[in-house]
Amino acid sequence: MPEQKHWPKTANLFALSSANKNLSEFPFEVLPLYETLRIGVVVAEWNIAVTGALLKGAVDFLKQSGVKENNIIVSYVPGSFELTLGAKLLTDRNDIHGVIVLGCVIQGETRHFDFICDAVANGITQVNLASNKPVSFGVLTTNNQEQAMDRAGGKHGNKGMEAAATTLKMIALKNQLGSL
Repeated sequence: MPEQKHWPKTANLFALSSANKNLSEFPFEVLPLYETLRIGVVVAEWNIAVTGALLKGAVDFLKQSGVKENNIIVSYVPGSFELTLGAKLLTDRNDIHGVIVLGCVIQGETRHFDFICDAVANGITQVNLASNKPVSFGVLTTNNQEQAMDRAGGKHGNKGMEAAATTLKMIALKNQLGSL
C-alpha cells in the first residue's frame, strides 16, 4: 500500500492550481470509504491513444486511493458526443457511486468542434444534476494532438487522474453531507 498522503487545504488548492496549471501533482488520499465504492468510467474510443492514456491515469489513481480494481467499471462509447448517454447509463445503476467521463475533441477546420464541446459539457452537467451522483468531466478540448498528449500523461500531467480525484473528492463531500 502506498504511503498515505493528504490533500492540501482548499485555500492552498487554488494557489497551487493557479501557480502551475497542473493539478496532476496533487497527492492522493486514502479513505476507508473508497474501498466500498463502485466507480464507472466512460471512455470515448475516438482518439484512443489519448483517451487510453487518460483511462490509465484515472484507473491508476483510483487504485492508489483504495478503490478495488473489480469495483471500477469501464465502458466505451464511439466518440465524445456519446459520453453523455454513457454517463447517464452508468449513473442509472444503483451500485455506481460516481462516474468519470473521458474523451478528447481536437479543433478542426469546421465548427464541429464547438458543437461537440458545447453538447458534451452541457450534457454532462445535466447528468450530474439529474443523477445526484458525481460525474467528473475529463474531456480534453485542444487545438492539436500534441496538446492532447501533453494533458494525457505528458508535460501537463494526466487529466484522467485529475477527473478521478475530482470524483473521489465529490463522493467524500456527498458522504460528509450525509447523502451517500
